[in-house]
Amino acid sequence: GAGAHSKISFPHRIVRQVRFRQPASYLERARLGEFVAESQEVTRSELPFEFMLNALRLAEGVSTNSFFERTGVALSAVEPELDEAERRGLLVRDHQRLAPTELGLRFLSDLQALFLKRPPL
Repeated sequence: GAGAHSKISFPHRIVRQVRFRQPASYLERARLGEFVAESQEVTRSELPFEFMLNALRLAEGVSTNSFFERTGVALSAVEPELDEAERRGLLVRDHQRLAPTELGLRFLSDLQALFLKRPPL
């Protein structure tokens, strides 16, 4: 619908799309077969944040292997951010799993923001 955002995951890339915001514009463009106002491919340097944005919402956490499986980036690439999240009491991890703490779930945006700005890989 109008203004909707979507994330489309392909085997080797992720695309984010935004539909036309105003309902009248959306309907007019839809009649022409033009639903998407904006489309952007997620860059390699953004993949760690994309992963953490979704994974850290899960109270049970995720396997550490899933980071590489989904991003193609070694987990060590976000070691400083993981260390900082642990230091703040927002995350717990071991060699098999990483998960938000109760505090991390309450301050999820702060936890996710630690992974937001990454230098190019």
